[in-house]
Amino acid sequence: MPSIKTALLSFGMSGKLFHAPFIQAHPGFQLAGAWERSKKIIGEFYPGVNSYPSLEAILEDESIDLVVVNTPTATHYEYAKKALQAGKHVVVEKAFTTTVAEAVELKDIAEKVNKKISVYQNRRFDSDFRTVKKIISEGWLGKIVEAEIHYDRYKPLLNPKPHKEIQSAGSGLLKDLGPHIIDSAICLFGFPQAVFAEIRITRPESLVDDWFDLLLYYPDCSVRLKSGVFVREPLASFIVHGTKGSFLKNRTDVQEADLLAGKIPNTTDWGTEPASERGLLHTEKDGQIIREQVESLKGNYYDYYDGVYKAITNNQPMPVTAEEGIGIMRIIEAALLSCQEKKVIEL
Repeated sequence: MPSIKTALLSFGMSGKLFHAPFIQAHPGFQLAGAWERSKKIIGEFYPGVNSYPSLEAILEDESIDLVVVNTPTATHYEYAKKALQAGKHVVVEKAFTTTVAEAVELKDIAEKVNKKISVYQNRRFDSDFRTVKKIISEGWLGKIVEAEIHYDRYKPLLNPKPHKEIQSAGSGLLKDLGPHIIDSAICLFGFPQAVFAEIRITRPESLVDDWFDLLLYYPDCSVRLKSGVFVREPLASFIVHGTKGSFLKNRTDVQEADLLAGKIPNTTDWGTEPASERGLLHTEKDGQIIREQVESLKGNYYDYYDGVYKAITNNQPMPVTAEEGIGIMRIIEAALLSCQEKKVIEL
């Protein structure tokens, strides 16, 4: 099995939880190390790997095959571009970039240098999303009429990470959590025809948006995407209504909590939600009314990196393509314009 030597561009929360454990667990990858700016701690977790002093040190290392750009959003375009031009494959955290133009340019560069690039939309591999997708695709709800997707939190205090709260092209909730639920909507319902958006600042001290409500227009259904930081008692994260029935599912994927607890990923029971978090299906089949709890599918971020491995070694499409990342950025840009002009923006 060919080994893909991989370097991370940071070893904070995303590096520790969402990337390194799955790279380490996959036999086709070798974790080379990470760019660490202050604390040099990656060796405590993965003895023998490198703590790189700079981006240049990674890019000049000819043994590195894949670079994971898991730095603040405002840096994604610059770092991904440099990595591609250095002959590396690239995985970019969400949001892909800060503008559609940057995303398109990265796609074009990757094609020009014959390297793979992907956006890390890990929520496609959550148990809750996978379960919702299965219910819809199997036709349990009939023709979908409307849906709401929420990513709500109760976080009234400002984030201690400065890049999250300083005004920049990459800050704000729309570019932080927005890509997750926009991607969910596209995966479930396709690309919308138009968008109407309201984007607000709700915390008195905040300088960046921390609440949004996006309405996506489709020919036969309406999809609403919402996120806020003053939701102490959240609604179901997925609310889907069709001509036959409804499905409600909370955002209850256990992977992040298990990773924080130090559990090893991709084990037999990995990504298994407790029975108490099952979604509610209320529908009709063969003339019989059904109202029951539905067992969740397992979540597994390992599947994302397995897809990256197959893409690089067998020239298959990346599990999340640059084109899909561009689509998300198109909706984000349209939402910003919609809020500014207070009108529906055609896509």
